[in-house]
Amino acid sequence: MSQPRPLVDGIDHVLAGLGSPSVDASTTVFEAWPEAVGSDLAAHCAPRSIERGCLVVVADDPAFAERLAWSERQVVGRLEALSGAGVVSRLDVRVRR
Repeated sequence: MSQPRPLVDGIDHVLAGLGSPSVDASTTVFEAWPEAVGSDLAAHCAPRSIERGCLVVVADDPAFAERLAWSERQVVGRLEALSGAGVVSRLDVRVRR
């Protein structure tokens, strides 16, 4: 009989099949968001999901969405340094309606 696997391993397996990063990598991105974008942008833009390297972010105002879009390369670089290569490779910034 095989040994039981930790629950997080099963969740990571499902997430990988959906094109999402591991639980640890996702947690790192979401927790590091204020550090990656700064407190001003973090107060108006929040990460929602990660799929196939694309981090979906929702902004509460078009001006903040545009500001985040302009700094995408720097934000992705900071998130990559914190969470590892390939976890986030681009942003999809949307405005909350």
